Amino acid sequence: MDWLIQLDGGALLWIQEFVRSDLLTPIVSFYTKLGDAGLMWIVLSLGMLFFKKTRKAGAAGILALILGALCTNVVLKHLVARPRPWLTVEGLFHLVVENDPNSFPSGHTCAAFAAASAWARALPKKWMGVTAVILAALMGLSRLYVGVHFPSDVLVGMAIGLICGWLAWKLLGRLLRLRENRGKRNVL
Repeated sequence: MDWLIQLDGGALLWIQEFVRSDLLTPIVSFYTKLGDAGLMWIVLSLGMLFFKKTRKAGAAGILALILGALCTNVVLKHLVARPRPWLTVEGLFHLVVENDPNSFPSGHTCAAFAAASAWARALPKKWMGVTAVILAALMGLSRLYVGVHFPSDVLVGMAIGLICGWLAWKLLGRLLRLRENRGKRNVL
């Protein structure tokens, strides 16, 4: 595991040295804070519930966010208890305040990919799903840029988010079929 720790820390130091800039820092810091507590993804999912064409996407997004939060923030972060990168990588400076001392996996990235992958299956236009996945990827990258997650935290957060989005879509489909079948039985 030492090689992973070296690789993770080295990648963050490289980002700090060669990618961070005075122009990008306020933009990326603002964007990453939009993901606090899944806020951006929750608001967008709730907004989709108001429109018939996007209602399934919104419902799948909410369900995916709940599943993702349970996996990452309720279970894995406390089980693994990996400290934040700035606490272990010498010379790394974080750009935003994170009150949770646990780093693994990235809850922001999980929430982003959970919602985006659920939306991508349900939104009426392909470009909408592609945009959602791009926004999710940018959220994961923002967590590296601001120095609050290791690359492996982000990759595992992404994987969990993708699984939760898929699972939410499957569960929603099953719930809708059950509801539909109940309605047919009540008519007879």
